[in-house]
Amino acid sequence: MSIIEKAAAELDKTLSDDASIVEKAANKLEGNGNMSHVEKAVRDKASRDFSSSSTSKVKSQRLALDFAKLRHYGIITPDDKKNTITEQFRVIKRPLLVNSFNQSGAGAVKNGNLIMVSSSLAGEGKSFCAVNLAMSIAMEMDHTVLLVDADVARPMVPKILGLETDKGLLDVLLDDKLDLTEVLIKTNIEKLSILPAGRHHPNANELLASQSMGLLLKELVHRYEDRIIIFDSPPLLLTSESRVLAGQMGQIVLVVEAEETSQQTVRETLRQIESCEIVNLVYNKARSFSDKDLYAAYEPY
Repeated sequence: MSIIEKAAAELDKTLSDDASIVEKAANKLEGNGNMSHVEKAVRDKASRDFSSSSTSKVKSQRLALDFAKLRHYGIITPDDKKNTITEQFRVIKRPLLVNSFNQSGAGAVKNGNLIMVSSSLAGEGKSFCAVNLAMSIAMEMDHTVLLVDADVARPMVPKILGLETDKGLLDVLLDDKLDLTEVLIKTNIEKLSILPAGRHHPNANELLASQSMGLLLKELVHRYEDRIIIFDSPPLLLTSESRVLAGQMGQIVLVVEAEETSQQTVRETLRQIESCEIVNLVYNKARSFSDKDLYAAYEPY
């Protein structure tokens, strides 16, 4: 057995235990003056393979969503039978999906797969609708969905889904060395991933209007061309930053609380986001349609 084969054998033996042991084994040969450039390459490749394997294990972790708990709060789950809320969100998502991948011709929608779900004011149910829309799209055969919690000042997605999160969107915006894949959360719904808001920052809302956010949006569009990306954003009349974010979206879903949000408020909100060509209204909490289900009625604007 040659020195090269001995080095490779010793590296293979120790690789599964610890990367530092790999390094020590290789350095031992190097210190004895018996390691050539080829053998060093064997050592370096083994170290890279170990590092890649460890990173892969971290990225492959999945979060098990509690379907029973989600159903209790009116959230769509994969094993739902046909009911009012699932049918309503099927109606809501269909034109959004058509627009998302219409990239050519007269009706082409720029950044059509970037969909922002928002409301005029707080408490209208935008996060509820954003999560349900993401869940409904995740049931599609041909599409995957990334749900981004962009309501960075008051993140609701973790509370709705029962997530315990650490790093997320804000961390990616603040640290250019942090890769997006390091903070994405995969779930037990194969086609649904989540990007949480991340750790609190005093200038959280301002970061949504930053150059870093613009660059991240471009990355999302190009990295995930076949994926629908849904943003649960801050209310449009409460932060100017959410209006800046709206200007970079391909489509907007505006949630309006039934019998609470005034027409004047809705008109003012629509005026704020007129730069986006495609805005859809979702009439939420409409009790007159059903005594049991919370659901949305869809009306294009």
